[in-house]
Amino acid sequence: MKKTNYYLKPKYWPTWIGVLFLRSLALLPYKTGLTFGRFIGICLYYLLPKRRHVTAVNCSLCFPELSSEQQHSFVKDVFKNNAIGLVETAWSYWGNKQLLESKTEYIGFELLDEALKEGRGIILLGAHYSHLDLGGMLFSRYGKPLVSMYRQHNNPLMEKVIREGRASFSIPVERKQLREIVRQLKKNHIVWYGPDQDLGRKNSVFVPFFSQTAATVTATTKMVRFNNSPILSMQQRRREDDSGYIIEIAPVQGFPSGNEEDDARIMNLAVETGIRKAPTQYMWVHKRFKTQPDGDQNLYNNQAL
Repeated sequence: MKKTNYYLKPKYWPTWIGVLFLRSLALLPYKTGLTFGRFIGICLYYLLPKRRHVTAVNCSLCFPELSSEQQHSFVKDVFKNNAIGLVETAWSYWGNKQLLESKTEYIGFELLDEALKEGRGIILLGAHYSHLDLGGMLFSRYGKPLVSMYRQHNNPLMEKVIREGRASFSIPVERKQLREIVRQLKKNHIVWYGPDQDLGRKNSVFVPFFSQTAATVTATTKMVRFNNSPILSMQQRRREDDSGYIIEIAPVQGFPSGNEEDDARIMNLAVETGIRKAPTQYMWVHKRFKTQPDGDQNLYNNQAL
């Protein structure tokens, strides 16, 4: 059976509805898209109590200085920004890329020029911001080949849509394809990698992230070793007045340090620095701290707030 016919099976019909909805979002004008995204976010805030609880736990762990009222507002803003991120993903795949580029300020890109002169590629340390794909698309306007590492989606149809969408502005490579990553670095390409998710104990060390112990992957250190590639940090955020975006390249001081645990600390601090510039625009809906060193601590439970 041809692949196109395979995706017409009834089990993929709900996915098609989601894809068509996403494609329709790409047609929204800029201001309308942001407003509609916030509306979707408020709806999801009330419809997804488990995710709301996870976000609230993350907020209380990482921003204990906030009052109860401020934390409540923080969680709502996270949902709004994550929903806006859906619209921004649609724009990055099928929207007016020139318009979005015209609304973007690029900071520190001279660091990329200097690093590429070494001829060993660049490890671009990213993070899972709500506007993740939009950031990749805007970065690609720099004009240098960008390799985007990602985790393969469990749904084959969604995998196809996401891969084709990202292929419009980058070279998508599944994160387990290490040989391909090394090959891209040897071609002096820029490899984006987001190491800020909890992938369990294997190949991880426990170091602070927003002062909370977090299982942190050591893959970044290994990637730098592959080709002795320089590492830089990519930070992205939407302006508070909704006038556009900022894509910022920053140095990662002291990396590599010669020690995987110290490297993980340095890496987490670089990611945290970027997040703090617009904290509610990060994907706090994920269980970043689900794996703990004692093996028993359960920071997330099933109680919905």
